Amino acid sequence: MRKSLMRLTLRQLQIFNEVCDLRSYSRAAEEMSLTQPAVSLQIRQLEELIGQPLFDYVGKKLYLTEAAEALQRASLDIFGRLDNLDMQLTDLKGSLQGQLKLAVESSAKYFVPHLFAAFRRQYPDVSLQLSVVNRAQAIRRLSDNRDDLVIMSMVPQDMGLVFTPFLNNPIVAVAPPDHPLCTQPTLRLQDLEPYPLLVREQGSGTRKACEEYFKEKRVHFSQTLEVASGEAQRECVIAGLGLALLTRHALSRELGSGLLVELPVQELPLYRSWCVVQAKARRQSPVALAFQAFIRSERAQISALVERFAGPAPSQLANADVQGSR
Repeated sequence: MRKSLMRLTLRQLQIFNEVCDLRSYSRAAEEMSLTQPAVSLQIRQLEELIGQPLFDYVGKKLYLTEAAEALQRASLDIFGRLDNLDMQLTDLKGSLQGQLKLAVESSAKYFVPHLFAAFRRQYPDVSLQLSVVNRAQAIRRLSDNRDDLVIMSMVPQDMGLVFTPFLNNPIVAVAPPDHPLCTQPTLRLQDLEPYPLLVREQGSGTRKACEEYFKEKRVHFSQTLEVASGEAQRECVIAGLGLALLTRHALSRELGSGLLVELPVQELPLYRSWCVVQAKARRQSPVALAFQAFIRSERAQISALVERFAGPAPSQLANADVQGSR
């Protein structure tokens, strides 16, 4: 090993990782309560030790060099091992402590905090770092080994991932209460085609699941409006801009208050499974292992979450086979 690398400090790597995440010296300085010259100095000293530039500016955008990408992978591994050491040391004292780094697809963000709260009642000294992402971002984070665990549906089969399905994710069609389809006792998916459909951005797991299902059922929506979040979809439906297919977990308040109505479409709900996912090569911390064990063992609490966030489970939910475990 080059002697210069032995002079790297953890503080330098912390600052470097913040610049990598934010792609900005000034924003990294603000986040870490430092001055921008102090951040620039630390990065310059780091570049001298590495012997290569770490960042390039193209226009006003900051890009990582190959050296920076290699250093980022190494630094994340270093901090991950230190976190693991800290958890193991506290575990030796008889209590589980540490932080769970968890990334979740955006449509799971409504129940995951409550799932973690139930977990924390057993392990009160565990903290949470939660990142809310779409499916494409979740896949990138898994590839970069950014998180302890990821909660997502439609797990990629070609990335060497380990995953455990633990909860059905029912996707339903919703409309405002004054929509003409709300007067129908039963509908087919084709009955929705004449109306505008609000869809998520490219990279959304819900959008991907729906598009694949529409193709299977030979359904085509000629009028679509793209919006960037589930919250925006809900508000657009409430405003009367169109219909939407959304996870029922995200709709309990709107359905309960009557702001939205779940349409009685015979081919719906569309079920996909929420899975807890990890990279096969990642060494799991005691906190991550405990969270996985909690999910496997506390089925009753998870079922209670379904009742809370999706309303009383329909008979389909009780009988549905968990998909994605193969």
